[in-house]
Amino acid sequence: MSEILKKTFPGFMVLGLVLSVFMLGCPAGSGGQMVGVAMPTQSLQRWNQDGAYLKDKLEAAGYQVDLQYANNQVATQVSQLENMITKGCKVLVIASIDGTALKGVLEKAGAAGIKVIAYDRLIKGTANVDYYATFDNYLVGKIQGDYIVNKLGLKDGKGPYNLEVFGGSPDDNNAFLFNQGAMDQLKPYIDSGKLVINSKQSDMKQIAIQSWKAETAQARMDNLLVGFYSGKKVDVVLSPNDSLAQGIVASLKAAGYGTAAKPFPVLTGQDCDKINVKMMLAGEQSMSIFKDTRTLAERTVTMVGEIMSGKTVTVNDTKSYNNDVKIVPSYLCEPVFADKDNYKKLLIDTGYYTEADLK
Repeated sequence: MSEILKKTFPGFMVLGLVLSVFMLGCPAGSGGQMVGVAMPTQSLQRWNQDGAYLKDKLEAAGYQVDLQYANNQVATQVSQLENMITKGCKVLVIASIDGTALKGVLEKAGAAGIKVIAYDRLIKGTANVDYYATFDNYLVGKIQGDYIVNKLGLKDGKGPYNLEVFGGSPDDNNAFLFNQGAMDQLKPYIDSGKLVINSKQSDMKQIAIQSWKAETAQARMDNLLVGFYSGKKVDVVLSPNDSLAQGIVASLKAAGYGTAAKPFPVLTGQDCDKINVKMMLAGEQSMSIFKDTRTLAERTVTMVGEIMSGKTVTVNDTKSYNNDVKIVPSYLCEPVFADKDNYKKLLIDTGYYTEADLK
């Protein structure tokens, strides 16, 4: 039959080739639908991991993926999202740089019928965000605060200890949740005098580090040590993430910490970046919250699939995340912490890292 068609309709072969190419570009099961993935920066290890893992999993599910990084430039991220809308993306997965700066471009997305998933960072001030996939960010801070309480024996009445507090980027809604979760655990001991903030700086306006920059955290720690720790030592530093912890450790080293007479303080973190896990093993950082990006990416891919197929999107929180316009239906994954005692079970045995990664 095919030979007869070829002779009768000379264009049949060409048509067949065109259809074959078209089908190759449209993976089975997805209809070749495109998903836009907007990540904030490639300067932090975790966003590289998130972006790559999302892209791999979405492509494996049969979608075309437009993955973009914005170098922490809001205008660049807005432009990238506009391009994704123009290209015909059906879903946008957005880890925002500034969660308050996307109202205009998301109005365009909403008008085009595009669904939006806020990824790990809540997008605020717009009705055009449909879902939020994240970890329980208040719990992140709570775990950090609880770790400090337990490590210092505060429940047993030990102390006083000198504490300094750092906050994340003020344009990231998560920074406030991390801080609230931690400070809710620490405040009773601050009030009782078991934890003493010599700088008296604990308000987010005083402690926030713009763009989560390690060098800014290092400069602030330098200033704290010079201004408030002459003849004293800092015993504990609340750092909400690993990039800040890197800057804090650099400052502490320069000030002579890391000796028997002047040991490193208890220091928290988040993300389990490779360099920070090495710092934990060297005794320079105490712990880091492990937010397995594979778990979050897989949940996001599931949400994309439910959106594309018209199914009800699975969420587990419909009360907590108010973006100042609406309550955004959310799926919260659960974080845990890693330290030198359990890192192998969490990070090596699960295949997140290899032993070679941490040498």
